Amino acid sequence: MQLKANGITLEVEDHGDKANPALVLIRGLGTQLVHWPDNLISGFVAAGFRTVVFDNRDVGLSQRFDDSGVLSDADEITAAAAAGEDISPAYALADMAQDVVGILDALNIDKAHIFGISMGGVIAQLLALNHPERLLTDTIVMTACRPLVERGAVAGLLPQLLAREDASEAASADALIAEYGIWGSPGYAADETFIRAQAKAAYLRGGPKAAGINRQLLATMNAPDRRPALKELDLPCCVIHGLDDALIPHELGAEIAAHIKDSEYHPIKGMGHIITPLLSPEIVRIVSAFVRKHTEG
Repeated sequence: MQLKANGITLEVEDHGDKANPALVLIRGLGTQLVHWPDNLISGFVAAGFRTVVFDNRDVGLSQRFDDSGVLSDADEITAAAAAGEDISPAYALADMAQDVVGILDALNIDKAHIFGISMGGVIAQLLALNHPERLLTDTIVMTACRPLVERGAVAGLLPQLLAREDASEAASADALIAEYGIWGSPGYAADETFIRAQAKAAYLRGGPKAAGINRQLLATMNAPDRRPALKELDLPCCVIHGLDDALIPHELGAEIAAHIKDSEYHPIKGMGHIITPLLSPEIVRIVSAFVRKHTEG
């Protein structure tokens, strides 16, 4: 369904009993709600969560920002970064965090559990820091708390993350298979049939669109350093990171947990930078146990 949230239109799906505690899942760079494995969503529903998923702004069926007037072409962004120029984003990740608050408002949800992966994990941190009154717990997955550019590898990262063209359906499937090969979870591998079905579902929903992905990347690159503020956070937080994450080293996940008082840290052997169907039950187990610990009794 289409909802008005934070002044824009977002595509949202609302699963499970509306009387149950809400859990909002936030996707990473350039991906859509169809990239969540079905058994992750159904697993959370079976665990007693009203499970809300959505397309972030600029992807899938949510509102695009093609008229923003900022750089979105991969070559132009690369050239500007190489020249050391400041590249203004079309929006900030703080705006995307406000989108989540807008979804809660539209669904009449006072407080929710939050679960964010990769870029969505940064958004989850910003929600905890900027809107703690709307959160019950915060689960932060496969991400970092320091700026992306601090890794000192902008030149190396950009070619891996920038999108260069709107691919055909076949090319989209091939690209997603390649991504699973590079970034996937080797201990919880997904088969090609599943990956191609995901790619087809995303393609039929209007994506991936290179410009939108690149605008999200610019927002991610401009996200602030969260380390000082996280030390002052007083909210139940769970940090999950794959020990086989080839994109965001697991040490950066451990750093998040080290900065948040009384947080839980769950490193998972065999987990990379993608949640697969085989990995979903373990994720549901960890999150459900964490939430029970902090909300029951």
